[in-house]
Amino acid sequence: MSQVKKYKAEVISVLNPIENIYTVEFRSLFGRFKYLPGQFLHLALEEYDPSFGWPESRCFSMQSSPSMETISITYSVKGRFTSLMSSKLMIGSIVDLKLPFGELFQQDHSRDNVVFIAGGTGITPFLSAFTDPSFLKYNFPRLYIGFRMKDFNIYEKYFEEIRIVNPTIIIKVQYQDVEGILDIESIFKESKLSDTYFISGPQIMISTFRQYLLQQGILKNNIFSDDWA
Repeated sequence: MSQVKKYKAEVISVLNPIENIYTVEFRSLFGRFKYLPGQFLHLALEEYDPSFGWPESRCFSMQSSPSMETISITYSVKGRFTSLMSSKLMIGSIVDLKLPFGELFQQDHSRDNVVFIAGGTGITPFLSAFTDPSFLKYNFPRLYIGFRMKDFNIYEKYFEEIRIVNPTIIIKVQYQDVEGILDIESIFKESKLSDTYFISGPQIMISTFRQYLLQQGILKNNIFSDDWA
């Protein structure tokens, strides 16, 4: 696993495609970012001073492929820290990042018949794997992704890129205002007991889906989740 390092980084892009949802892109000022697909970072808004230790920070999944020179994150404004981010992070802003953390895709798992389930911005850790050349090693993966409504689907360009990286992937998009929330029972009916599951999204969704799969006989070692937050 890559060694955790502190990076001074510059904001080079800020997108606000829908209300309270932001995508921010960072460029390292000293040395290339080093991380693996599915890992996450700590972002601090106050300048890091070794004399006082690491300042207040929050965790965010990196949605960009490690093969890229920049890192992108997407976040929703939900509390004080993310509210500060929305007002402070602009093109040219300098921030401190600490990374990488986590081992979502580095854990031992099959690359055959893998089911990925994501709720909203929970897709971000998956994107770093899906857009990386190593994703070609997965055979016939399936992605189930749910959004509140179509306006919240800001990832269409990524879906096109994913299909280029791995043409065997099946992507099923569901909009809550039209078809209801993602239904783990329906997803399970389209799967097999030997399938591997990755789940990312709201904590209640992760817990509920994991419990259902365990009750159906899916082995605990075949269920992985991005639930560090």
